[in-house]
Amino acid sequence: MTAYAELTAFLRETEALAYVAERLGWDQETIMPRGAAAQRAEEIAALEAVLHARRTDPRLEDWLARAEATTEAEARVLDLAGRSYNRASRIPARLATELARLTSLSQGIWAEARAAEDPAHFLPTLAEVVALKREEAACLSEGDLYDALLDDYEPGATHRQLGAMFDRMRPRLVALREKVLGTERQPKPVGHVFPEAAQLRIARICATAFGYDWTCGRLDNSVHPFTSGSGRDVRITTRVSESDPFNCLYSTIHEVGHACYEQGIDPDYAFTPLGRGVSMGVHESQSRIYENQLGRSAAFTGFLFQRMVEAFGDFGVKDAEAFHACVNRVTPGHIRTEADELHYNLHIMMRFDLERALIAGKMEVGDLEEAWNTRFEADFGVKVAQPSQGFLQDVHWSVGLFGYFPTYSLGNVYAGCLNKAMRAEVEGIDEALAAGSARPATEWLRERLQRHGGLRPPRETIALACGFEPSEEPLLDYLDSKFGAIYGV
Repeated sequence: MTAYAELTAFLRETEALAYVAERLGWDQETIMPRGAAAQRAEEIAALEAVLHARRTDPRLEDWLARAEATTEAEARVLDLAGRSYNRASRIPARLATELARLTSLSQGIWAEARAAEDPAHFLPTLAEVVALKREEAACLSEGDLYDALLDDYEPGATHRQLGAMFDRMRPRLVALREKVLGTERQPKPVGHVFPEAAQLRIARICATAFGYDWTCGRLDNSVHPFTSGSGRDVRITTRVSESDPFNCLYSTIHEVGHACYEQGIDPDYAFTPLGRGVSMGVHESQSRIYENQLGRSAAFTGFLFQRMVEAFGDFGVKDAEAFHACVNRVTPGHIRTEADELHYNLHIMMRFDLERALIAGKMEVGDLEEAWNTRFEADFGVKVAQPSQGFLQDVHWSVGLFGYFPTYSLGNVYAGCLNKAMRAEVEGIDEALAAGSARPATEWLRERLQRHGGLRPPRETIALACGFEPSEEPLLDYLDSKFGAIYGV
């Protein structure tokens, strides 16, 4: 065997074990009995020890030195494998194992604290997580600690680049929000009871409309919606509130965007570094364009309105136009995953600033709740009444995902670019959406972006798909146009 063949055979086994670890995480957040949490933490820690040993195996360095690439894909495999080896080699096995054990336990503790509105139950564990993430960042850092963690989710991005992008976005977002909230044309929220079973039936209709392959996936409930897996086993979750059907339906469509990216990657890339989405920013571009530019369009909400009427009868919304306004209602709510498109990025900007302060040691975990509540009231004009509306609402920090949050807004920016390019090239998108099919749009996305997996760096992936360099302007122009029309401003 050549060095390249030996390397990829080894990587294939490592990727397969990583999929097993991911499946344990899926089980933990969906159907695992509560009493199994401590045992599951040990199982995940043991598997992480095996994975870390493989990712730092000295043979990798030898294979990488001797392997020769003959194609673009092979060159990219070597590049990504080298990057993974270099990063993993900087992290002690003890730290990798302890992080896996602690974050497995922490997720369950967070869920209990969130349900009980009891921050004190969670804060000591969060302090341990932050301490370990600071230690990990110090092992990886060649400069800024936060950038070292960010690089796991958006390779090549820095907090300065993202901060500058947020500074450019904020004035237009805030100005549009003030116009929208200042007009008399304010859609009313739905006021009805929407039984869980019927919501989940419509959620499955939506997932099918957006191309989710049910033969390689499933839909379950979880505290916080997520997607798990790649290739031929990609699972999604949602959550249900019987007073708010949009939570379930649009969480499902959002996760279908992630899932279709993973299901759409070229099968030849399976079990290689190319066989997953290239970054979380690019991943979020898929979930956000599915959810917002497509799922919240007038065309698709017209289709969805009819399904809602069939399932629930008269639920207090008079027609498809009023339903479209209701789905896109702008309100300064507390919950990020339920936020409208104008407020969503402001949620992310707040989290970005808070988690940078935590990792830099400029703020301690004990000060987080007060800092969150103060910042939220300043940005949104609303007080936080309970912890589940505030810093306990998101799962990310409990499982150590520091550096993940800004990729949501980067995904929004990328989605704006993709939507602009797609609408310029593809005919019949809205006609198909109105009939309950996103196929013209999703086929373009699969061909232009999804099938390539990790073949190219994130920003290059978007630029090649769109035909132009990405920027925040297409997103902001889309928001101005859409909400200007809905609110008459």
